[in-house]
Amino acid sequence: MCRSADVRQAVLAKNDDLAEALRSDLARQGTGMVNLLSSPGSGKTELLGRVLARAVERGVPVAALTADLATENDARRLARSGAPVQQVLTDGLCHLEARQVRTRLADWLPGATRVLFVENVGNLVCPASYDLGESLRIVLMAVTEGEDKPLKYPTAFGSAHLVVTTKTDLAEAAGFDEDAFRANVQRVNPGVEIVRSCARTGDGVDIVLDRALAAR
Repeated sequence: MCRSADVRQAVLAKNDDLAEALRSDLARQGTGMVNLLSSPGSGKTELLGRVLARAVERGVPVAALTADLATENDARRLARSGAPVQQVLTDGLCHLEARQVRTRLADWLPGATRVLFVENVGNLVCPASYDLGESLRIVLMAVTEGEDKPLKYPTAFGSAHLVVTTKTDLAEAAGFDEDAFRANVQRVNPGVEIVRSCARTGDGVDIVLDRALAAR
């Protein structure tokens, strides 16, 4: 009898193969992919919109895929940046998989794109296990979510290449202990860079864009 763990491993192995193929295809055309993970309500969409707009201002060819269970609200918000944007509707699936990204990119992604930003479904559990073919994985957390979030979701934070705190303008009001948060991040992912950001003020926007370009 096949155990559920065996099925899961087979699914992940197939996904990893597809992700590696997609990473190679994107690399050949000079494109890097950034996978953005966070809880719902972290401010991920707003920050990504600012990053896309800054890239357009700087003349950097970027594009974005945004995933949700339903609605195209985020795609409409991100399109205001002037960058090419596509929505992926997962029909109830709590994460993106490499096959979905590959299918959506077919005949759409502009060939000159330097960075493709993928806004994953708002969830810090399932998405953490699925490689999408990214060259940079960013995990974001709003200061209102609590300093112990990295300890609660060690797989997500432990797999991050970059950790970004959002809504830092609310840190004092929320009583956010940044030192404790940073210590918790380092416990699960020693040495990872942590960037402070605020979509309202623009703080951290250029750093996120620069890290995405460097990873490419």
